[in-house]
Amino acid sequence: MFSDIESLNTDQEVVEELALTDVRPNPYQPRKTFDEAALQELADSIAQSGVFQPIIVRKSLNGYEIIAGERRYRASKMAGKETIPAIVRQMDEQQMMEIAVLENLQREDLSPLEEAEAYQTLIKKLDLTQEEVSERIGKSRPYIANYLRLLTLPDETKKYLQAGKLSMAQARTLLSLKKKDEINDVAKKAIKEALTVRQLEQLVLQMNADKPKAKVNKAVKSPYLRATETALVDRLGTKVKINANKRGAGKIEINYTSVKDLNRILDTLNIRVD
Repeated sequence: MFSDIESLNTDQEVVEELALTDVRPNPYQPRKTFDEAALQELADSIAQSGVFQPIIVRKSLNGYEIIAGERRYRASKMAGKETIPAIVRQMDEQQMMEIAVLENLQREDLSPLEEAEAYQTLIKKLDLTQEEVSERIGKSRPYIANYLRLLTLPDETKKYLQAGKLSMAQARTLLSLKKKDEINDVAKKAIKEALTVRQLEQLVLQMNADKPKAKVNKAVKSPYLRATETALVDRLGTKVKINANKRGAGKIEINYTSVKDLNRILDTLNIRVD
């Protein structure tokens, strides 16, 4: 229903010029940070040529709330504009929240933490399960679960992730630390020493290791294979397991939850089955 809010037919809708002072950001906007350089470029364009595509708003008790188009709204303010073209739509709180979250998720430029919080919003506010969220956005349930786990990170480490000082893969590696009170310190070390994901995984393995035993019956997966698994999980959005023998040969197991999920994975791998 809300797959592309701004491509809906607007033949019967009227574009109005609204005072920017009467317009407010969407309270359910999942994006917390906006690229200032990109906003300035848009502001320069708007200052010279105006806003080509109207924003979408809904009437509220005190003015209007943005449904889609907050970047244009912010850039227009930066450009010194007093009004902005807008289409007013009737929408309730639930619809507005769902559109705000899904529209931003479809743009695929949220930070990992913003994406995780968007999934959490859909689950809590709309009373959805992880499986239902995965169906709505076309991602696997393990993919959703991996992002939701980021919300359990300590606040300090979350700030590093939001600022781009830590990658999604590094943050997930930190979550595997047995002693959760060490996460912030290890995060700082990873940033200070510019550790790769593989190096960080090796450090976490060492920190998690028990005292040396006389016999070691279970082989420890190499940092390279663990990093490869992580890369495949991030690329395919589902659980991936790599098993290798002493000769270096092995197999890759890729999980899927349904035929639809399998087709999504095949599309991601650019595999076409006639």
